[in-house]
Amino acid sequence: MSFCRFSLLARQFSTSSTAAQLVKPPIQVFGLGGRYAHALYSAASKEKKLDVIDKELKSVEETLQKNVKLADFISNPVINRLNKISVLNDFLKSQKMSPTTINFMTVLADNNRLGKMKEVFNAWARIMSSHRGEVVCTITTAKPLDASQLKEVQSALKGFVKKTETLQMNMQVDSSVMGGMVVEIGDKYVDMSTATQVKTMTNLIKEAI
Repeated sequence: MSFCRFSLLARQFSTSSTAAQLVKPPIQVFGLGGRYAHALYSAASKEKKLDVIDKELKSVEETLQKNVKLADFISNPVINRLNKISVLNDFLKSQKMSPTTINFMTVLADNNRLGKMKEVFNAWARIMSSHRGEVVCTITTAKPLDASQLKEVQSALKGFVKKTETLQMNMQVDSSVMGGMVVEIGDKYVDMSTATQVKTMTNLIKEAI
């Protein structure tokens, strides 16, 4: 997305007349979800409503997880987007959501991006976590780490965190990595999995042949 298009996206979300200058998020998140989350962060910052918007988005996400009928309705590609916008706006207003959140959800609907809400919410959560001084670290291993291994990994990762920051560790198990681990910390990605090493070796062998 070009800077001009990103600026336009940010202005669409903002209810303020000072939306011409973007506010950079504390962490860059890539992909479509990241672009929308960045624009919302800029708009919410100008409104001084970051905590309010964060609470409202969590509420929307929780509601859609519980209300399957509503979730299916707004994610159904067959249903006219104007109908989606109408239903979504009525719901958000009934929940007394702020104009910024309503505008944001309306833009998602208008751009046919409601099916990407989970991606957007995840990107927003990462940005807000960084805003609060939290460094989210996701560690994926083939098998669960025992207490000793976990303590060793946690100690090593503290070197990536400033004294003013808090390390938030999320442990995931995925047998496809075979061994080793994949570490995502902040905007950094380190793949030390056996699966990737095997793939690299296989590709080298193929090239040699």
